[in-house]
Amino acid sequence: MKFLRPFLFAIVLASAFFYFTTYRNGRLYPPSWIGHPQRVEIIEAAGGESLDAEEQNNISVYRKNIASVVNITSRVMTFDFFYGLVPQEGQGSGFVIDKEGHILTNYHVIADARKVEVTLHNHKKYPATIVGTDKSHDLAIVQIKAPDLQPMTLGDSSNLQVGQKVYAIGNPFGLAGTLTLGIVSSIRQVQEPDGLVIEEAIQTDAAINPGNSGGPLLNWHGEVIGINTMIASSVGQSAGIGFAIPINTAKAVVNDLVTLGRVRRPALGVRTIPIDPEFAAETGLAADYGLLIQQAISGGAADRAGLRGGTERAYLGNIPIMLGGDLIVAINGEKIESQQILAQIMNKHRAGDTVKVTIFRGKKQLEVNVVLGEARDQV
Repeated sequence: MKFLRPFLFAIVLASAFFYFTTYRNGRLYPPSWIGHPQRVEIIEAAGGESLDAEEQNNISVYRKNIASVVNITSRVMTFDFFYGLVPQEGQGSGFVIDKEGHILTNYHVIADARKVEVTLHNHKKYPATIVGTDKSHDLAIVQIKAPDLQPMTLGDSSNLQVGQKVYAIGNPFGLAGTLTLGIVSSIRQVQEPDGLVIEEAIQTDAAINPGNSGGPLLNWHGEVIGINTMIASSVGQSAGIGFAIPINTAKAVVNDLVTLGRVRRPALGVRTIPIDPEFAAETGLAADYGLLIQQAISGGAADRAGLRGGTERAYLGNIPIMLGGDLIVAINGEKIESQQILAQIMNKHRAGDTVKVTIFRGKKQLEVNVVLGEARDQV
């Protein structure tokens, strides 16, 4: 008890001091060093600060294109264990490509949709019709009837350089009209979650999030160079790695999508094997690279142009092959070193296009014009 007495005495003294100096007067007073000046003096930035050249260009690209970027809402029916078929909505982006109201977007944005609605930047909503789809390239065209539409300018994605500046405009998480800025991080082949392979995909660190799919990726001049399609992330949000489909891939199929509703995928009409220097030396081929034709599909583009398949059976390890066929080394002057490169070249064309195929027939080099056919599960 004797230890508590000093403690209790201190509490009594403090309480008495508080009562006589503060509480009895009816209000709490601030310390004497706190005052109430008549106005607060703050430091303000000087008005009218001019924007630098980069900021001005960012604003220009945004203002030039924002009216052409749309929000796409799709409704699909999904199965619920307790309720059966229930409607579910998804969101993505797209952009106007002509005055007739055609809008380019991703296939996965509208896949299996029973109802598609487009919201313009002015918040007006329009029902949309699915005009054409290209699942293998993750592309789709929808159309709306609306006045005074502003088409975007489609650029060229063939000569993109790692490090060049790009812009993404879209509706991430439904936040309409969002602009993000970044660079081209790489040009590479990527595989989407459903197994679709995108050749020469544009990798960028411009922030791309759910809802950006189908929106445009723009260059410094505000021209569309890609269609934003996917992100690489463990959390489903931007991790600085996004991918876009090259606009040249879309331009090659847009006409078919609009006029036919599908893509007449081009085909050379051959079955081939790739050649390396070791194989070329063993078989006496005239070049140490290229694709050796095993078979020219009967009635196909190569067959009609006179290209020849192999006639002599041999084995590559345990794999039977045919020797004696034409060796493809270039198409339109572009060196062919693999079947992947051949597929990339086919993606730049459509059925009916004419290409110049450079071959070796024995030791003789020939150039043959081939009118591409329509693909039937072959290149």
